[in-house]
Amino acid sequence: MASFSAAILGCAGTTLTAEEAAFFRNVKPWGFILFKRNIADPDQVRALTAALRETVGRPDAPILIDQEGGRVARLGAPHWKTYPPGRSYGALVANDPLVAREITRLGARLIAHDLLSLGVNVDCVPVLDVPDPLGHEIIGDRAYGDTPEQVATLGRAAAEGLLAGGVLPIIKHIPGHGRAMSDSHLELPVVKAKLAELDSRDFAPFRVLSDMPMAMTAHVVYTAIDRRRPATTSRKAIKKIIRESIGFDGLLMSDDLSMKALSGDFKQRAKDSLSAGCDVVLHCNGDMAEMRAVMSGVGRPSTNARRRIQAVMGRLVKVPEPLDVAQARARFDAAFNGEFA
Repeated sequence: MASFSAAILGCAGTTLTAEEAAFFRNVKPWGFILFKRNIADPDQVRALTAALRETVGRPDAPILIDQEGGRVARLGAPHWKTYPPGRSYGALVANDPLVAREITRLGARLIAHDLLSLGVNVDCVPVLDVPDPLGHEIIGDRAYGDTPEQVATLGRAAAEGLLAGGVLPIIKHIPGHGRAMSDSHLELPVVKAKLAELDSRDFAPFRVLSDMPMAMTAHVVYTAIDRRRPATTSRKAIKKIIRESIGFDGLLMSDDLSMKALSGDFKQRAKDSLSAGCDVVLHCNGDMAEMRAVMSGVGRPSTNARRRIQAVMGRLVKVPEPLDVAQARARFDAAFNGEFA
């Protein structure tokens, strides 16, 4: 297996600067992530994904994006179709649960088609957080429904649609962000629910999808597990809950290290996440000074992480499931009465 670092990094714009290219060649992150600031048009995105992979010398290097649909979508008009948020798929259950599952899978299959044509092979979907009525709106309509059963069922449908289309899913935000009373982008949420409550509701969808190749942690403190550290940097949360109770043995990545929920300098954030049990760390904003600091705390993946990385790459299908795009889009648009056409 090629040599790389246990990190996923972003870049600042629509093309790589000479400084970025030299930096990536030197530190060799395992993968990259794209945001709206990196997106102009299809040809530009294809050129950027090729340039990113060239810096690390791996044609299959993971390139991630957040393309959930709704308010969390990095691709949009005029070049790409608009997709609904998770809640819109859940609303279809009122008519027919089987239709809801079919359309959720179909939406993810179409997203995979969009992404693969750009050289993007990982989507940070599905959101498996079960929202609490009193929780912060940061999850809100990104959730597929209000019950663990609905979230798990439609989350699986979305994951399977992506996998069939040659794109890897990431279940998030493990072990559950739905009860958080604040936005972890801005501050550290503290959840005080009892472990039994968390186990039966919040952890349940992640347990159902514990066979998925990748998961992203929650920057949330669960006082019933670890009173001081958020899950991302908590050995207790990762070992006892994510690995043992939930049973997830896939690749575990941190959520973005630049989020304000985490404390300490960037080197320490990276070291804390990896020493707690994350396999790789994620840094998104493309800030060169921050990336240099992050990488000063990152080494090569551990033996277990390398095993998981090998398993992850093995989940990428060589040939995507056949898809009549026009027919699929017509079926998808009809399900939503043309609202997202």
